[in-house]
Amino acid sequence: MSPTIEVDEQTYRSIEFAARMGGTTAGEVVARLVRTASVPPSAPAAASKAGAERERKVDVYADYEGHRTRGSYDQDTKRIDITSGPLAGQSFKTPTGAARAVVAHYKPDVNPNRNGWSFWLLDDGSGGVLQSIRHSA
Repeated sequence: MSPTIEVDEQTYRSIEFAARMGGTTAGEVVARLVRTASVPPSAPAAASKAGAERERKVDVYADYEGHRTRGSYDQDTKRIDITSGPLAGQSFKTPTGAARAVVAHYKPDVNPNRNGWSFWLLDDGSGGVLQSIRHSA
């Protein structure tokens, strides 16, 4: 018999939703969260230039109208590059521009105005909004 973990109903629904959106199981979602939280601090700052550049990119996602769109947020330029879905390969100057494009694509009959800083979520298991790292060094 596999060990079990008790969670409240809302947490369970969130895990199930994440599993459906990611095409995986609830157990894999939890395992990924545990792995992410268990990663030791990165090695000293002797990282290569490519490694340092990668650190300035943050994986993000947005769930809209039952579709998950993934992207990469560049902390230096503030751009979002869409990496999945029908808009994959497109790049936007701002998170808001990217959010508007997602809304316009999936629901063209509604006003696409959105605040991109709260539309995009960090793809690190925290569920935090992009706004939370907006002014990070």
